[in-house]
Amino acid sequence: MNRLATLDIGTNTALLLIADLDTRSNTLTTIFNAQEIIRLGKGVDADGNINADAVSRLVECLKKYKLLIEQYGATDIIAVGTSALRDAKNRDEVTRLAAQETGIHITTISGEEEAELTFLGAVAGWTALPDKFLVIDIGGGSTELVLGTANGIDARASIDIGSVRLTERLFKHIPPLPIEFEEAEMLINDGFAEHLPTFIAGRESAVGVAGTTVTLAQLSKGLKTFSPDLHGYKLRYADVHRLLDTFRHSSIDEIISLGVDKGRADVITAGTLILHQFMRLFSAKELTVSTQGLRYGMAVKALRQHLHQT
Repeated sequence: MNRLATLDIGTNTALLLIADLDTRSNTLTTIFNAQEIIRLGKGVDADGNINADAVSRLVECLKKYKLLIEQYGATDIIAVGTSALRDAKNRDEVTRLAAQETGIHITTISGEEEAELTFLGAVAGWTALPDKFLVIDIGGGSTELVLGTANGIDARASIDIGSVRLTERLFKHIPPLPIEFEEAEMLINDGFAEHLPTFIAGRESAVGVAGTTVTLAQLSKGLKTFSPDLHGYKLRYADVHRLLDTFRHSSIDEIISLGVDKGRADVITAGTLILHQFMRLFSAKELTVSTQGLRYGMAVKALRQHLHQT
């Protein structure tokens, strides 16, 4: 039995998974999960660098996670950075400082690798998977699409549209002005359009991961806070449409009052618009929500590597 910690350092959120990997039964058991909104990608789209405040938030978060990892007795740590670190010109400086301060070494992965690992993690532990399914991961800086089966991946794509990126680039007002909303809508449509022929085959068995989708499921279910029961929830297009209409006419305080995390409230409209346009363009009437994702995919990959070594 090997206890592993995986960290997903995203544009908006840093996520921690501590899990036991059992090579005898080829199973992954969740021991602990944590998330913290650090907004690492704040300003990266405009300036090209991760700013000092964001670096401080990252380091403080990693220090907390390091204590938790030690408390739970995880023997190995795998940490990866995604869109914000991919785009940042000073990423080497940031990851070097993080390693010096916390002992955690972050590897920046490509959008394609992120898509592949997210696909593995999203359905980890699920049985009776459909013949073909599509995973969509809406992040702060990018959106990943992955089509495949239980046996592997057929196609993957990483698109530079994310909730933080769109908000910073186009939403100068909250709620956004109609013209800002329309510009974001067109940018999203353009981002998805070229991928429609490749990924349309998975539209009836779509799986959604990450904070935006889980938050929408939470609100759709009438919950004020996150619940593990959201894993496997069927989120309907009609509910996404209704929530988008609410968000686009609401202030940040009003959005928070609905049950949206304070650190996500200013970007939830853009994230919801991305999911809404995906479901509309792909004619997906509903999708299955997964509370797993990249950090689980990293653990699954590690388990497979351990199996090959034994």
